[in-house]
Amino acid sequence: MRQAVASDAGRQPDAGVAAPTSTLTPTLALQTITTLSLQASMLGREAAEVRGMLDDTQKVATAQAQALQALTQQLHEVVRSQAAIGQESQRGLLAVGRVGDAVQGVSTEVGGIVETLRQVSDAAGQITQIALQTRLVAFNASVEAKRAGEAGRGFGVVADAVKDLAAKVETSSKHIMGTVGLLDGRIAALAREISRDGARRDKARGAGETGGAVHRAIDEVTQGVNRIHSASEQSRSVCDGLEGQMALIEAEMRRTMAALDNALGRTETFLKVSEHLIETVAETGIQTEDTPYIQAAQQAASQLSKLLEDAVRTGTISSSDLFDSSYKAIGGSAPAQHTTRFVALAERLFPQVQERVLGLSDKVVFCIAADRNGYIACHNQRYNNPQRVGDVAWNTANCRNRRIFNDRTGLASGRNQRPFLLQTYRRDMGGGNFIVMKEAAAPIAVDGKHWGGVRLAFKF
Repeated sequence: MRQAVASDAGRQPDAGVAAPTSTLTPTLALQTITTLSLQASMLGREAAEVRGMLDDTQKVATAQAQALQALTQQLHEVVRSQAAIGQESQRGLLAVGRVGDAVQGVSTEVGGIVETLRQVSDAAGQITQIALQTRLVAFNASVEAKRAGEAGRGFGVVADAVKDLAAKVETSSKHIMGTVGLLDGRIAALAREISRDGARRDKARGAGETGGAVHRAIDEVTQGVNRIHSASEQSRSVCDGLEGQMALIEAEMRRTMAALDNALGRTETFLKVSEHLIETVAETGIQTEDTPYIQAAQQAASQLSKLLEDAVRTGTISSSDLFDSSYKAIGGSAPAQHTTRFVALAERLFPQVQERVLGLSDKVVFCIAADRNGYIACHNQRYNNPQRVGDVAWNTANCRNRRIFNDRTGLASGRNQRPFLLQTYRRDMGGGNFIVMKEAAAPIAVDGKHWGGVRLAFKF
């Protein structure tokens, strides 16, 4: 078989069979590459749009998940509170029951007091009768003493004294009987108020009666506590159902966020493919719509490298200060701003290069120098404004200096050390406004040490 193949390979094409020829002329190749560049650019734009929307959705989903988690925690607290209410209401029912028993015990004791008072009243009545009889006897004795004359005078004195004493005893016993009668009436009324039998009789007679009022009040308290307990149990049952539903929602949220993470990863792949295609075309040397911006970024990076090297050489700034990464937060700034030891130098040197590149085309959005951590010491003048207190949306759009942009694009541009890097992304302009753009980046080196990079962003 291998011999047959070798023989075929050495033969000339048969007559009448056309040999394959290349029809890809230089013009057609250029058109193909240009078309490929445009298609790759469009792919990158769509991928950036999708990625931005997915990123927004992920942020919303994350915020919702956090809110849901907080709500779940609050629901747990409600369930615990409902359980505590149920326990307290149960203890309240037991306590009310003990109060009722205690009141009934008091009612029994009061009944005993009433009976004792009646016995006292009876005894006082008997004393009154005895006193009355004693007065009669004393009166008769006094009469007989007077009849006896001088011999009965001493006995008469005693009889008069006994008569007076009996009168006083009779008066006192009647007073006791009156007081006991009043006490008997009041205590009997109290007994009716705190008697369960009185409450039942009162209920049977209907409204307007006062018997058993204390037990009626206790019964009303018992009914109220029972209603509280029942409502607590019902509420806890509802909360238990809500907890189950919340758990299902949380599980769905986790699945959704996992799907969003997966989708974001896939858009990252699309972006990388698009950027790789665009860079490959640019490396061929063929002019595309991106070429002027790539070249402008490289020229700006070269100029800034020279300016920084001159500053170090003349002692305007030390190398350690120029590469300072100890970012110090500016208090009260929103979004957060920071300072470094090279801010003053950047604000003096960078504008002459950055502002000139803005005139390249009306498509240019910004041209800035970022250090290797994405820190922007000095932005373009239109975005280099002092912040307004409390106006975060305006600050986000108009105060982009002294900020750290350590997102995917910012870090990639600041840390890129290849001749150029071309990226596609969606930029937050503040106030809910976004634009999709490309960014050409070129490295800035100072005496052979990588400092950061020029970021030149332009619209499609």
